[in-house]
This record gives sequence, C-alpha cells and structure tokens, in this order.
Amino acid sequence: MEAVMHSNRALKRTVLDLLSQDDFDQTLNELCLLPGRRVVNPLVSFLCHHDQKIKWRAVTTLGVTVANLAEKDMESARVIMRRFMWMLNDESGGIGWGAPEAMAEIMACHEGLAEEYVHILISYMIEDANFLEHEILQRGVVWGIGRLSQVRPHLLRSKDATRYLQPYLDSKDATVRGMAAWALGLLGVGTARGRIENLLSDGAKVDLYLNRALVVRRVNDLAEEALAAEKISHFETGS
Repeated sequence: MEAVMHSNRALKRTVLDLLSQDDFDQTLNELCLLPGRRVVNPLVSFLCHHDQKIKWRAVTTLGVTVANLAEKDMESARVIMRRFMWMLNDESGGIGWGAPEAMAEIMACHEGLAEEYVHILISYMIEDANFLEHEILQRGVVWGIGRLSQVRPHLLRSKDATRYLQPYLDSKDATVRGMAAWALGLLGVGTARGRIENLLSDGAKVDLYLNRALVVRRVNDLAEEALAAEKISHFETGS
C-alpha cells in the first residue's frame, strides 16, 4: 500500500511538472504517453489549482486523455464523465470546480462522448433541470458551451442551447456575460441580438481560455465580434 501511495505521489509530481513547462504543446504529448486511467486522478485534482495556467492545462489534457481512452475502452471514458457529473451533484458534498470545463473539453475531443453527454452539459443551464447557481460554475458551463461550439455547433443547436444561453448575457458576473456573447457568436446570435448590443458599452475585462492560452478580453469586444460573426453568417448564406 505504501508503495502504491508513493507511486501515486510521484505520478502527481510528474504531471504537475509537465503542466508547468513553458512549451505546453510538447509536454502535452508527453502527458498523453502516461497511463490514461492513472493520470486522470492527478489531472482532476489540478482542476482547482490556484494557478489558472495549471487548471486550464489540466482541462486540455483531460480532453485528449479521455478521448484517447474512449477509443480503447468507451465504458471507462463514460465512468469518468459520470464522475464529473457526480462532482456537480449536490449530494457529492463538493463544489465541482472545473468539472463543466473538463466535460466540455472531452466532448470537443470525442464525438461519441459529445453525442451521449451534450444534453447533460446543457442541463446545467436550465433552471428546472440541473441548473448551477454558483457564478464560478456558471463560468465553466458557459465556457464549455463556447468550447463545444468551436467543434460541434450542430449538436448544441439541435438541443436549443442558444435559448438557454441567452439569459447569461444579463449576468451580474462580467466573465459570464462575456463568455455568453463569445459562445453565441459561435452558435448564432439569433434573437439575442438586442441583448448583445446592450453589451457594446460594457468595458469589463474577462479572462478567457482560447487556443490553449489565457487571454484578457473586454466584454464589449466579445459582443462586437459576436455581432460581426452573425453578419458574416447572413452574408454567406444569403439570408
């Protein structure tokens, strides 16, 4: 037992060291060479790391790791997805920091898991379903919708995700507002145009994880980009 605990601690240190390296693209490849089932636990523990760089790199690595695992053992991947769902359940006794982001990243990386669990991610935005009230968790869900919109927007549109996303444009939390505008820019502004236009004077700053890097954006810039994306979409479709 002591040897196993020592081995687990050593693995956790190895994972943290790799997540901390400057060249993350290179170390991500190294992380993916570690045993998938064993590396999940330390990665999950880093979802609540005080260093946001470590947290988000853990999210990215979980996406690739669980997607790779799903190709070999789909049921093991489902167990991990259900673990994140449990983390967000009131009965778990925890908060579930980083769980929505990890679920979304996994679904962005694996189509089969996305088809099975996209409705769960959306349910966290629905008040009479699994609605998450904590603003930090709402940030995670809205970011997750945006991340999945980058890869599989059709799945979200088929579940009417834009309808449930729109109320977040009025959130008291600037990060939630900005991320909602970003996500709707990817999915389609639709009937949210007026709400997004209201954000054009919102200069609050938002930390946003994009393309494996943390960037600082302003809410009004994200709103402007969402409206611009809608115009381009209308032009391309001729509508």
